Amino acid sequence: METWILITVSAAFLQNIRSSLQKHLKSVMGTSGATFVRFGFGIPFALFFLAIFMYWGDHSFPELNRDFFFWVVIAAVAQILAQALLVHMFSYRNFAVGTAYSRTEPLQAALFGLLFLSEKASSAVLSAIAISMFGVMLISVARTDITPKSIFTSLYSRTALIGLSSGAIFGVAAVAYRAASLSLDGPNFIIQAAITLSIAIILQSVIMIIWIYWRDRAEIARIKAAWKTGLLVGLVGASASFGWFMAMTLQQAALVKAVAQIEMIFTFISSVFIFKEQINRIEVIGCLLIISGIIALVLGG
Repeated sequence: METWILITVSAAFLQNIRSSLQKHLKSVMGTSGATFVRFGFGIPFALFFLAIFMYWGDHSFPELNRDFFFWVVIAAVAQILAQALLVHMFSYRNFAVGTAYSRTEPLQAALFGLLFLSEKASSAVLSAIAISMFGVMLISVARTDITPKSIFTSLYSRTALIGLSSGAIFGVAAVAYRAASLSLDGPNFIIQAAITLSIAIILQSVIMIIWIYWRDRAEIARIKAAWKTGLLVGLVGASASFGWFMAMTLQQAALVKAVAQIEMIFTFISSVFIFKEQINRIEVIGCLLIISGIIALVLGG
């Protein structure tokens, strides 16, 4: 199995843990606070990853060029917006179904990759993504009367629009992060990913703390009160992002995010065993379709 696939699966597992913890934080603080925790508490871990791999490999720091800063700023801001929408969405649907809507990211990442980086996806890759997408659509209507019409009209609900917007912006962020990391041109994919992560997460933390201080200063006290959970969110969040950035330096963002649909399996496990939410048969079928799409992508992509 290729390295980028192993890294992606590991990152998806860690991201599910982070999302579970953020859903918990959403009960004790607002959307902006739960979003900031993801970034602010991740800074020490991101810098640790960079320092340890720079020292371990005895590498020199690559030159940070104009293209790098252009893409990393776009990616950082896009990720904040997408993450805020995802956390906000947890207020409307259960954890598994809410997360499913944002999983449209691979298809949208393929489009943005074509537009911004001229990266083309083969028909086999697009077919595999489409299988997973149909699984997502099934999950979105699993608790209603299922008809061909309802599957498509469900995409116009309030929750769906929030989720689809989150997926689109996540797709922009993924492609921009890949462009930023590749613009460093060495010394290797690990260092490129670590530098991209460190600079992005610092920028995101500064943006978020300014926003919170301006809009809701009381949120700062709630963030401080939840520092223990915040540190754990920071650790798994930074680790997951490090994995994403490494994988996307090695492979197209659309393919990485397509394999990352495996997160839905981890999400369903969390939904049932941690949040005690009921999962019905249609949601299970949708989940199996997502997995089938991933398998088709890995074997045929």
